[in-house]
Amino acid sequence: MPKASSFSRFTRGVKHTVKAFVSTKHPVLVHIVPMRRCNLACTYCNEYDKTSDPVAIDVMLERIDKLAEFGTSVVTISGGEPMMHPEIYDIIARIRQHGMIAGLISNGYYFQVDKIKKLNEAGLDYLQISIDNVTPDDVSKKSLRVLDAKLVNLRDHAKFKVNINSVVGGGVANPDEALQIASRARELGFSSTVGVIHDSDGLLKGLTAREKEVYKEIKDKGARSYARWNWFQDDLVDGGEYEWRCRAGARYLYIDEGGIVSWCSQQRGTPGIPLLEYTHADMDREYHTEKWCAPTCTIQCVHQVGHLDAWRDPQVSLAEYKKRKGVNNGIKKETIAHVLKTDQPMSKSEAK
Repeated sequence: MPKASSFSRFTRGVKHTVKAFVSTKHPVLVHIVPMRRCNLACTYCNEYDKTSDPVAIDVMLERIDKLAEFGTSVVTISGGEPMMHPEIYDIIARIRQHGMIAGLISNGYYFQVDKIKKLNEAGLDYLQISIDNVTPDDVSKKSLRVLDAKLVNLRDHAKFKVNINSVVGGGVANPDEALQIASRARELGFSSTVGVIHDSDGLLKGLTAREKEVYKEIKDKGARSYARWNWFQDDLVDGGEYEWRCRAGARYLYIDEGGIVSWCSQQRGTPGIPLLEYTHADMDREYHTEKWCAPTCTIQCVHQVGHLDAWRDPQVSLAEYKKRKGVNNGIKKETIAHVLKTDQPMSKSEAK
């Protein structure tokens, strides 16, 4: 697999962006989990455990192949901590072999030089690392002082794009440290973003006045990139709601370690269908129906995908969607008619 050069990333990105605007019948972004285990235990996180095994490589590759059949544009590997999967490079290579863009979300602990070079060879396109504070504390060990040497390794050896995401809210002790993290990211030549820590449903937690100031300052200083398509947060930070059309379950898919499709990491189990049984009909339903959690959702990746279709295809309630599709409690009208016909007494001619 050739390395993901800047020119290659750009041209493939343009191709997939055009495809996303031309057709709504495929996923734009998928997050897939190859293992739930993590080496850390951040107190605000509900996306990890300490015991699970990595998903077998043949199972992971089958799932990647299924996503390629759907025409998926971008597959981002998350966790847990995906760098703990022993065959992470094979998973990335399979994504690239299908012509999809390969991304990775990590806590940053595993970026020794040899592993960075293997990621280069596998064809990784994008990496995001979230850093919560400058010095480790009881909330998080994803700290700049711990990770800075790994960030230097990435600056010196990574052929893929790196984004550093700092956060505000959620018990992070000193919001001003997010400014230091963003500044260091820019010094190293990385893009930087800022996120708002959400509750267990992916919804907004209230921010203090200083947290709001820090959030806005980081946004103003950041370099422009697709990762910064996060203006939806501006309304949420100010205590409002954001009106938008969430296309989770269709344009965005979250695939957990069990291979189950969910709206996102914070709405696991809905719709709760195995990926290998998921269909275009399922995606059509999720594309056209409203999500109860959308107005105060802070999940950036889902919002970013939603921007692509914000101008078209208004959504309706699930009940209205079923009505339009001729579905009654999940049973099609044609099925009901067939059953009723079967239950009718046979005529004399039929009985002969």
